[in-house]
Amino acid sequence: MPAPTSPADLFRHSLRLLLDKDIPAWVALWAEDGVMEFPFAPDGWPRHLEGKEAVAAYMRHYPDHIDLHDFPELRIHQTTDPRTIVVEMRGVGRLVESDAPFDMTYIAVVTVRDGHFTSYRDYWNPLAVQEPGADFTGSSR
Repeated sequence: MPAPTSPADLFRHSLRLLLDKDIPAWVALWAEDGVMEFPFAPDGWPRHLEGKEAVAAYMRHYPDHIDLHDFPELRIHQTTDPRTIVVEMRGVGRLVESDAPFDMTYIAVVTVRDGHFTSYRDYWNPLAVQEPGADFTGSSR
């Protein structure tokens, strides 16, 4: 079954893939030249990932560290650009290493072209990575 092409539907589909821990399928939703940005990333964490391969490397071990259970409170806002949405959501689950609860609020600005993510600016809370087991990027902090 092909992935949805509208930005909102593609985003919802991507969340289902994250809950299924299907990172390869999640990465397949990206354009080859897609860019992922983290404006609030703390020192030692990436702020800018350029290209599908960089996004794949960043997300490769995500399920080994964060076990997502749900994305409650999902709100997707249309913008004046039909290719761009603004997303508000929570991701809840647990940190695999410590079994501590995981509860993160996100705001993302996402742009889709031809059914693939081309830009994803993720405004997540950098204080959350201070929890043991949250460091899935391999940062040396």
